[in-house]
Amino acid sequence: MSRIPKQDEIDNVISKASCLYTLEQVDMALDELASKLTDEFANKNPVILTVMTGGMLFSGRLLPRLNFPLEVDYLHVTRYQAKMVGERVRWLVQPLTSLIGRHVVIIDDIHDVGATLDDIVDYCSERGARSISTVALVNKNHDRKISEVDYSALDVPDKFIFGCGMDYFGYWRNAPGIFALDDI
Repeated sequence: MSRIPKQDEIDNVISKASCLYTLEQVDMALDELASKLTDEFANKNPVILTVMTGGMLFSGRLLPRLNFPLEVDYLHVTRYQAKMVGERVRWLVQPLTSLIGRHVVIIDDIHDVGATLDDIVDYCSERGARSISTVALVNKNHDRKISEVDYSALDVPDKFIFGCGMDYFGYWRNAPGIFALDDI
């Protein structure tokens, strides 16, 4: 399903959505997640790979909480391209940092089915990563997953989610919290 929403729909979607988590609640969850990641990776010299575009805001809020040396790079893959239904994974940008022998931590905004994440994990493995861990801001609760995420900050229901990096047709990544729409 591909459609372009009208401007009034974009402007008003937040008033029709339910706030699942405020920014304060997100920050508390990020503090807890950062503690777990610090315990696991503080002495491993990890490469953090942020998945664009959704992972950008999450990564920007999480990384300052990780008080240990790490390298940061990014990759850009897409399945949705502002659509509601995912298609095949398309690689737009590959990371420049060598992954050979490195502990790789992949940071993404949402873990839904896992197809995109599986492709990224395969990519990292093929490039010689010593270990690969996956981190998502939110983990969507449903039984259609093909893989699980290693770490997540928050759980969300099986609804359309936006805010804190996740988008509504390319908009509202900047929403002040995490929001859900009951129908779309």
